[in-house]
Amino acid sequence: MMSEANESNASWSSRKRIPGEEIGERLDSVRMLKEDGLELYEIAKDKATGEHYLHYAYLHRNLAAIPAGPEAAQEESFHHLMPLESDEVLVFLFGEAPYDYPAHWSKPFLRNGPEGDYVWFDPGYAAAEAEHEAIGRDIAEQLALFKQTGDVSEQKVRELLERLNPGDTEKK
Repeated sequence: MMSEANESNASWSSRKRIPGEEIGERLDSVRMLKEDGLELYEIAKDKATGEHYLHYAYLHRNLAAIPAGPEAAQEESFHHLMPLESDEVLVFLFGEAPYDYPAHWSKPFLRNGPEGDYVWFDPGYAAAEAEHEAIGRDIAEQLALFKQTGDVSEQKVRELLERLNPGDTEKK
């Protein structure tokens, strides 16, 4: 088991949960890429490991949850840290690649929540889930059309199954 001192200097990629205070202590800004009143993008570096991150922060104003109206809006800031390879750092520093969240964040990254700790999030999971939902909708539509025809003969069932599983050409 890692000692507490070693763990606090370890790469964040080897950990599931990282306290926000630790990230605040170890992360240094290398270069600001974009900043306005609601969003910030920067290249940041972990002082302990030398690893680079694309840091995205945004300000969320919770207007709906406040019964007193917009003048009493609560503001929260959220942060995302996407690990970068050396080549990626250079590409972003020279402005040769888009970095906007969420369109260009396709690999796992750290994000914080209301408790302040950072956890890993894999955006590939959301894409796979959307793909599975689309397949499910397609199957449901084809099944509904099949039921509408009223022909449930063995041949029609076989044709339906072949449409649903085009790669499964095994004949019995």
